[in-house]
This record gives sequence, C-alpha cells and structure tokens, in this order.
Amino acid sequence: MNIRRANEKDIPRLIELLKQVLQIHADIRPDIFIPGTTKYTEDELKEMLKDDTKPVYVAADENDVCLGYAFCQLKQQPFSNNMVPFTSLFIDDLCVDAKTRGQHVGESLFEYVKGEAKRLGCYEVTLNVWAGNTSAEKFYEKMGLKTKERQMEYIL
Repeated sequence: MNIRRANEKDIPRLIELLKQVLQIHADIRPDIFIPGTTKYTEDELKEMLKDDTKPVYVAADENDVCLGYAFCQLKQQPFSNNMVPFTSLFIDDLCVDAKTRGQHVGESLFEYVKGEAKRLGCYEVTLNVWAGNTSAEKFYEKMGLKTKERQMEYIL
C-alpha cells in the first residue's frame, strides 16, 4: 500500500468512497443527511486537490486504486484572543472502502496524517465524529485520540 496526495485521476474513486461515508451518516442521522449525495462535487474536489491548506491523502493498492482517503484542513488557532496560537491539522473526513476494512488501511492513513502534521509543524490532529458512529469512535480511540470538546444539540 502506498499513501500519497490525491490527484485528479482519483476523483471518481473519491466520489465512490464519499458516497459510502454519506450513507453511514444518513443511516445514523436521516434528519440531516440526504442519501445518494456526496459531501463534495467533482468540481469542488478538483479545486481542493490544488489547495495545499486542504491536503487530501489516499491509500492506494499495488494497482494504484484508492482504498481509502483522509481529507484534511490546516487550521490556525486560536478562535479567540484568549488562546495560544497554534496550527492544527483537522481531518475533515476519513474513509476506508467497506471491502477493505479491517486490513489496517485506516491505521496506515491516520499514521501518515500524523506524520504530515508533524512535518507541517502542527500542534495537534483533530477530527469530529457523529454520535452514533460507534465503529469510528472505537477506531479513533484505538488510534489514541481523546475527546477535546463536545458539540451538543437540542432539536426544535
């Protein structure tokens, strides 16, 4: 397996995997997510792949087929003037093809992202997990992530 920055030839496969992730979220929260859609369009992906502040990493097999991805964003902290300034690498989305889960693709992607974050001088790697996505929560806890803050809701 080779982990590298995504390029335009990966877009059709990225869209397939984005559909898998969307369906997981739609199953958990049908009140929020629309089945059959994706987070990003092909045009948005083309622009994102050119943006070094939003790196997309893919894990590719020996035939250079994308088995999983990590969409990331460099974020500058603080959100306010009472916080120490630092750079964070936020994992906006991480997916491993359902057919290859359990083969350490996600672990390899996460370790690669951690290495990139260090190389880029980041203080931390962060991400969000939807409540109810217990398999993702267990995976991230296994990778050593801890809860930093929680967003709560009251549906009207």
